[in-house]
Amino acid sequence: MSGGTPVGGGFVRQRHSQGYSSGGDDLEDDACSRPTTPGSAPVPRGRTWVEVVENVLWIASAIFIVYFGDWHSNLIYLLWHDGRIRRVPLYLGMFAVGLNLLIFLYTSMMAWRIKRFDEKWELAGIAALPYVTLLGLVAFCLLSFALWPIWSFLTLPLLFTLFMACMVVLPNLMIGMCRPQNGEFRID
Repeated sequence: MSGGTPVGGGFVRQRHSQGYSSGGDDLEDDACSRPTTPGSAPVPRGRTWVEVVENVLWIASAIFIVYFGDWHSNLIYLLWHDGRIRRVPLYLGMFAVGLNLLIFLYTSMMAWRIKRFDEKWELAGIAALPYVTLLGLVAFCLLSFALWPIWSFLTLPLLFTLFMACMVVLPNLMIGMCRPQNGEFRID
């Protein structure tokens, strides 16, 4: 036995977390004590065909919305030139979206600078989560109000579709920045 905590007449090895106890037969059974083989990177989980189809549908729907707009001109032209759009809520909504993206990028970069894994999201992401959520809701409401004269009730699914397409595309754009420098995980 490994000389753990004295109990009764012998020594029993105990973990200091709730709900886990082990006998003496598994002296070193945790993952951090296993020797790592050099060059063995964790195998990434492949995407299923359902996930791929969902992502393609979100992106294709967003392209359709941007390209066809209101069937007379595309969405970019509408945002610049259409007089039906309420400009002040549009600009405030776009400002809220931009500020939301800046907060997201800042917290992502700050999280990758922190060395310890357990401190990453406690310091960076959790503190900013209420602000990001509130800014997202404000931006959605402002953009809905600004674009309502063009698409009326279809504004809500239109904005949601554009949001989901951004959520599909943005992680793939940032994948190079977020990769760890080496293949080993830290255990400290």
